[in-house]
Amino acid sequence: MPDRLADIAAEVTACTRCPLAETRTNSVPGNGDPTSPYLFVGEAPGFNEDAQGLPFVGNAGNVLNRLIEGIGLQREEVFVTNIVKCRPPDNRDPEPAEIEACSGHLRRQIELMDPEAIITLGRFSMNHFIPGERISRIHGSSHEVDGRIIIAMYHPAASLHQPGLADTLAEDFRQIPEVVAAARARAEPAPSPDPESTTATDTNSDPDSPRQLSLF
Repeated sequence: MPDRLADIAAEVTACTRCPLAETRTNSVPGNGDPTSPYLFVGEAPGFNEDAQGLPFVGNAGNVLNRLIEGIGLQREEVFVTNIVKCRPPDNRDPEPAEIEACSGHLRRQIELMDPEAIITLGRFSMNHFIPGERISRIHGSSHEVDGRIIIAMYHPAASLHQPGLADTLAEDFRQIPEVVAAARARAEPAPSPDPESTTATDTNSDPDSPRQLSLF
């Protein structure tokens, strides 16, 4: 898997599918543990990410790191990427054509890593997987989309601009392991019945003899 992810990263680095290639310093394919059950998908690189070629390394990255630690993990134990792999000028919002141009890279990353949960960070990431929804309405909730669990979150930077959202983000993040645990429980096959404990059918040839009925 690492070699194939490296191939995708190399393609991202050389990508010229949209005008963002003309203004980027570095593309930002993503980093972390590709075997993690958790894939975090943000919106687009910012100034620091563009400079270093890594996702979420600025102030929003510090917030994300604390949120991940709040659910008992370290940043290197999850994989983090964005729907757009190059920085939009002046940190403007990514445009639909830019998101579409990058969608193939993201789709291949998801197919390769096959995460148990995709956690979207921000409204653009959320709308990529759950079109037409509002982040203020569904933040912290989980949805099954094309057989995958999508968990919608506010962008970590939101708490820098609106400090009142810090507690909301922390509470929403605490649900992530619970959602994955519940999905694993649903996916586990039902245990086979123990033949020793199964109530045997009455084989008495006398049709009038009483039979013990199971309560269930």
